[in-house]
Amino acid sequence: MNTANLKGIHVLVTGASSGLGYSMAKALLKAGATVALASRPGSRLDESVSRLQNEGFDAAGLPLDVRSEQSVNEAVQWVKSNWGKLDVLVNNAGIGMRTVNPRFLVEPQPFFKVTPEGFRDLIDTNLTGYFLVARGFTPLMIEQGKGRIINISMNHETMRRKGFVPYGPSRAATESLSHIMAEDLKEYGISVNMLLPGGATVTGMIPEEIQAEIQSQFQLLKPDIMAEPIVFLASPDAEGITGERVNAVDFKGWQESIKK
Repeated sequence: MNTANLKGIHVLVTGASSGLGYSMAKALLKAGATVALASRPGSRLDESVSRLQNEGFDAAGLPLDVRSEQSVNEAVQWVKSNWGKLDVLVNNAGIGMRTVNPRFLVEPQPFFKVTPEGFRDLIDTNLTGYFLVARGFTPLMIEQGKGRIINISMNHETMRRKGFVPYGPSRAATESLSHIMAEDLKEYGISVNMLLPGGATVTGMIPEEIQAEIQSQFQLLKPDIMAEPIVFLASPDAEGITGERVNAVDFKGWQESIKK
């Protein structure tokens, strides 16, 4: 297990009220980081933060709609006022195929049956949201002279799979965005990496009513698959690593490869 000490490291995780975001936030907190769980305001966010605070973790709740420039600007001001810095930004907020086709894994729907509204809504959250949040916090990191951005992605298979418009294109674009961000930010001492679970995970993106139905086709991963790699990428051990695409399922193999 990763034994990194993240004491003094301040991290903001978007989409952190449940699923992968919550698991990553908890792993970072366990390693000693101070973490803001950013998500759309509501009882789910409040309950998630309270649960972690009751366990003794240094967690804060931060209402954030990643699709809104104003909401992002307010989050930036909150970080400046309360922390004065941001060491790590984890872009994770996203919506899945269930928003356009609840039975997407068992009854794929062709792209031409996706509504324009459904397409735009998912792209606005999954792609434009990553851009807006990174754009909002990057000036603070440039001012600091350091920072890390970790963009959560998915398998390349997901980007090509039948019936996966618009989710597949949103994550393919996320990876292109990440590579360009990494190049743009090298001169400022800011790293940008991608992290993906390595398969379908048991999260709210897969409706509960079809999870049992698809177990025979997909080996669903638990969200805590992200714990060890996210702690590593936030730790001093990852200093200087940028432009990498880390698959959580093969995390150990990736670690060995970068040592060579």
